[in-house]
Amino acid sequence: MEDNEKRNKAVEEKENGSLAGIIIRAALCALFVFVSLMAAIGFYNDYTGTIEAAHKPIIYIYSEKEQEVKVKLLDKDLLTCSYPKYENGWNVIAKPNGDLVDLGTGKQLYSLYYESKNKNSYKMEEDGFCVKREDVVSFLEEKLEILGLNYKEKEEFIVYWLPQLEKYDYVYIRFANEDEISNNMGLEIEPKPETLIRVMMTWKGLEKPIKVNEQKLEETERNGYTIVEWGGTEINE
Repeated sequence: MEDNEKRNKAVEEKENGSLAGIIIRAALCALFVFVSLMAAIGFYNDYTGTIEAAHKPIIYIYSEKEQEVKVKLLDKDLLTCSYPKYENGWNVIAKPNGDLVDLGTGKQLYSLYYESKNKNSYKMEEDGFCVKREDVVSFLEEKLEILGLNYKEKEEFIVYWLPQLEKYDYVYIRFANEDEISNNMGLEIEPKPETLIRVMMTWKGLEKPIKVNEQKLEETERNGYTIVEWGGTEINE
C-alpha cells in the first residue's frame, strides 16, 4: 500500500512538472512572438517610411564679413541625426567664402547637417510635377536654379537625390512652400540674414504618369548675407 502511494505521488509530481514545463515553454514562445512582432513593427516604421522624415537638410552660410552666427532649430525633439552634434543650437564663425568654424569644437566646416521626423506629413497635392526618369537631372537643374541654389548646392542636391529618384519610371515632385517648411522645422538665425532660401523637395515614385497642375515657382535672388538650406522627404501616402 505504501509503495503504491509513493508511486502515485511520483507520477503526480512528474505530471505536475510536465504541465509546468509546458506552461513555461508556452509563455516563452508567446514572449518570443511578441518581441519579434514589436521588432518587425519598429523595422517597418523606420525603413519603409511609415515615419516620414526630412532627409539631409543641409545649411550653408554666406556672410559678407567674418562674424559669429547662431543657428537654432525650433523643434529639437524631432531631430534624429545632426553634425556637428546639435545641443541647444549651432554657434559658428561664418566667413565670406562660405567656410565655417564650429565654436564648440573648433572644427572647420562648410555646412550644418541634420535629419528629423516630420511634424506634419507631406502628401501629393493638386499641383507639382510629374517627371520621367530620363528628365530628372535636367528638371532639377532648372528648378533648383529658379529656387536660388548655386552650382555647388545644385550639384550636391542632385548627387544625393538622383539614385533614389531614378529608381522609378516616373516621379511626382513638389517643392514645399515656406510656411510648410517652417511648420515642420522652425529656424531661428542670429543675426538675421538678408536672404534666406529653404528648399524642401517632396516626392513619390510612380509606375505610371499622372496628371497634375504645374507648380508655380517664384524666382529667388540672393542678396547680401545669405543662408541656404535644402533637403527632401518621400511622400508615404
